[in-house]
Amino acid sequence: MRLVLLHALPFGGRMWEAQQQLLPGRTIAPTMYDMGDTLEAWAAGVLELVGEEPMIVVGCSVGGSVAIEVARAAPQQVLGMVLVGAKAGVRPEPAVRDAGVEMLEQRGMQAAWSIYWEPLLGPNTTATTREAARTMARDQSVADVVRGVRAFHDRRDNTAFMNAWDGPLVVISGEHDSAPLSAVTEALGTGRGRQFHRVADCGHYVNLEQPDRFAALVGDAIARFAPT
Repeated sequence: MRLVLLHALPFGGRMWEAQQQLLPGRTIAPTMYDMGDTLEAWAAGVLELVGEEPMIVVGCSVGGSVAIEVARAAPQQVLGMVLVGAKAGVRPEPAVRDAGVEMLEQRGMQAAWSIYWEPLLGPNTTATTREAARTMARDQSVADVVRGVRAFHDRRDNTAFMNAWDGPLVVISGEHDSAPLSAVTEALGTGRGRQFHRVADCGHYVNLEQPDRFAALVGDAIARFAPT
């Protein structure tokens, strides 16, 4: 069994450094930008890395959208999903997509980080965590993140798939997350075989902002999802 950790924008797999020991020796956290131009291609890339092993898939934000695509492509391999700050539905916003791409290409990662992604952190996130997140964002190439922005905004709607999904599902949302609002994610995490957790004093990037609480929630999910 593998634990697969799928990153958010504008980060790479390094955003999961603190979670590598949740399933020691069986955890992978790929950086997905080079896997293609769509989230379906990213999911295919993840499946190629995992092979035929069963897996638990954890995804934050766009990584959550990829986790859903992984489950859609290979439902027999996915023992359960943990979605963090992610939703199944899509509201097309091509103007927002194009503005983000223009910001990245014309003003660079530092400006884009300050405008688009740093505000997603909770209001009480420590300066140390903010700086670590900013550094991880800065280390990504603009071209890669542009590819990620386009793939995220152009993703397909998976509402019907998730309404029909009968596998185990844990949905996690930060108290202060607005992308999406926790009311949206709570609805996704409600139902048979599903759990919803709202993490106090936290924004969009729960694993970075509240790593201990996040580790406990994912540890519980691993124990629940793993075959006996």
